[in-house]
Amino acid sequence: MKKDTRRIGLPGAISIGIGGMVGGGIFAVLGEAVSLAHGATAVAFLVAGIVALLTSYSYARLSVAFQNRGGTVIFIDRAFGHNLLSGTVNLMLWLSYLVTISLYAVAFASYAETFFPGDMSPWLRHILISAAIILPALINLISASFVSKSETIIVGIKVTLLVLIIGASASYIDGARLSPGQWGSSVSIAVAGMIIFVAYEGFELIANGAEDIRNPGTNLPRAFYASVLLVILLYVLIAIITVGTVPEDQLLTARDYALAVAAKPALGQTGFTIVAIAALLATFSAINATIYGNSRLGYILAMEGELPEILDEEKRNIPEAGVVLTVFFSLILANSINLTEIAIIGSASFLLIFFIVNLGAYKLHHDIGANRIITGLACLVSAAALTTLIIHTFSHNSRAVGIFLSFIAIALLFELFYGRLVRKHMFHRYYKKQA
Repeated sequence: MKKDTRRIGLPGAISIGIGGMVGGGIFAVLGEAVSLAHGATAVAFLVAGIVALLTSYSYARLSVAFQNRGGTVIFIDRAFGHNLLSGTVNLMLWLSYLVTISLYAVAFASYAETFFPGDMSPWLRHILISAAIILPALINLISASFVSKSETIIVGIKVTLLVLIIGASASYIDGARLSPGQWGSSVSIAVAGMIIFVAYEGFELIANGAEDIRNPGTNLPRAFYASVLLVILLYVLIAIITVGTVPEDQLLTARDYALAVAAKPALGQTGFTIVAIAALLATFSAINATIYGNSRLGYILAMEGELPEILDEEKRNIPEAGVVLTVFFSLILANSINLTEIAIIGSASFLLIFFIVNLGAYKLHHDIGANRIITGLACLVSAAALTTLIIHTFSHNSRAVGIFLSFIAIALLFELFYGRLVRKHMFHRYYKKQA
């Protein structure tokens, strides 16, 4: 009888999902949600969570059917084949992770600046942003194993801290600040939920570990649903605490580090400092893990002929070229786009990718044993969410929409002029290596 070599049980699989979501996102986008949804910030997080939960169903069914470390890339290829659509979306996924690295780096700089008195030079902000990307990259180049080991510890610290804030601040809530009279319009609440959707990005990482999860038929769906539901609860409670304990004008003044301000009513300046330090730790570790994941995603795409062959090389199990390329483009994005624009671009990118994945699950519903109604609903909801975000953002921040559309154009043109030509000479190369 063949020995089961799968190492990850249900708790470990759930922790992968929670760790992927509760990275730097909540520290970065909380202030953005307050600026739009106001007293209904918790509702905005709930709206975004529903989109994530429906999408997690598609991921759960696809992960059980196609257990492969390629995750999203494999799902899209199985649903649509090697063609212009799959190549473009796969490259969009790689670009989207560059945006999340940029989001975390800008959030890192925002919290780091709170430790410097007075008005800071713009150069200091750029130095902090760049350091937040370069230092994790060096860790990735030196020791890949350190990344995974440190993440487990840091995830525990982040979640414990957020639970502490909730517990300590519950008695300080002013219900009047949460009343419907203080809510934004229904459209602004929905848009707020879509802008902060990037905070839920990360549950899909469970799919990348599917090959190592024990009893995948049972544990994979449970891990997806449990991790998303727990994070929805955590985010909604954090939003209630934040809006319910701090006057909105203070939150908007400090929108880039709103979570630290939320800790002050119950824990004072000490609480502010603890959250700021935790935010630095969380965003730094999120950058560390995302560089690790994106360099390996680039490795997989290179083996499929969708990225240059130089990325299809490893030294000491480290895709060095992938790390360097990821860092190079992340530095450009993080130092040239503000936090609001990065959040919009990141959320729009993942909503687009998740819509394609939901569409793939709908297309393959018979093969993967999925409910056609649920996957169809997931398609409609994710498409509506993306459309709402784009239409509203275009009238308020056309630059962010322009950058997002340019990402799609870059991915499409690259696939047309490189991916399709190269793939003629590399057909099935990836799958032959896997065999």
